[in-house]
Amino acid sequence: MNRTCTLVVAFALAVVALSAGIAAAGDVNVNIGWPPALIIEKPRVVMVPETRVYRAPNLEFNVFMFGGKYYSLHNDRWFMTVRAGAPWTPVVVERIPVEVRAVPVKYYKIKPDHAKKMKHKDKDKYDDDEDDGSGRGKGHDKGCPPGLAKQGRC
Repeated sequence: MNRTCTLVVAFALAVVALSAGIAAAGDVNVNIGWPPALIIEKPRVVMVPETRVYRAPNLEFNVFMFGGKYYSLHNDRWFMTVRAGAPWTPVVVERIPVEVRAVPVKYYKIKPDHAKKMKHKDKDKYDDDEDDGSGRGKGHDKGCPPGLAKQGRC
């Protein structure tokens, strides 16, 4: 009986000690922003011209599909999910396929922050409909794909 009482007290003290540790750890706050809304059903997608990337024009946020996975640039952060109904996972920009990052800004539902801040003359690198004959659109090789400018990669 005495041993049982000792175990109960030890267990109670362990719970209190762990609770205090959890409360202390609760002061750490890392906010990467809210992920995009969950895609409940498989969205209707259309191909982005001159690419192998699909986009979901009927959703209220940026969703691109490539290689059987969904990608979303949301609050200047990339997220990925493997299927509709699955949660979004934050992904570093280097893990996003180049084809997805190179989608012209004009195909984004919500423009990336760096595109909103661009001067009018620089914006033409991304949004101009003219073709230079390369099959990739005017300025495609000159500009920085969405999400890379803030990373200092262009």
